[in-house]
Amino acid sequence: MERLVARIRGCGAIDSNFIYSGASFMAESNDTMDMKEFQLHEKDTGSADVQVARLTSRISQLTEHLKSHVKDHSSRRGLLKMVAQRRSLLDYLSRSESDRYKNVIDKLNLRK
Repeated sequence: MERLVARIRGCGAIDSNFIYSGASFMAESNDTMDMKEFQLHEKDTGSADVQVARLTSRISQLTEHLKSHVKDHSSRRGLLKMVAQRRSLLDYLSRSESDRYKNVIDKLNLRK
């Protein structure tokens, strides 16, 4: 790994102070900010509300990507899978907890 970093530094491709440190390299994204709104408790990362919010964010990003990359069929397939997953999570919420379902729909400005 050190040899690779030295080799990349030598070609001037990156700043000499840059060292990749895995996941900590990634900045806090909008997903985590969206997630905080929908969490049921502080450490909630997997509730249906949070999953729907994250999927909605990712769906909007992919929709924008596909507007400029019309022939990207693999991303389009992933988008359709995400839409179906979000739909099934929303169906689950509407069956089990209708007040949470209405809250998620209102906050995310989704139809229904």
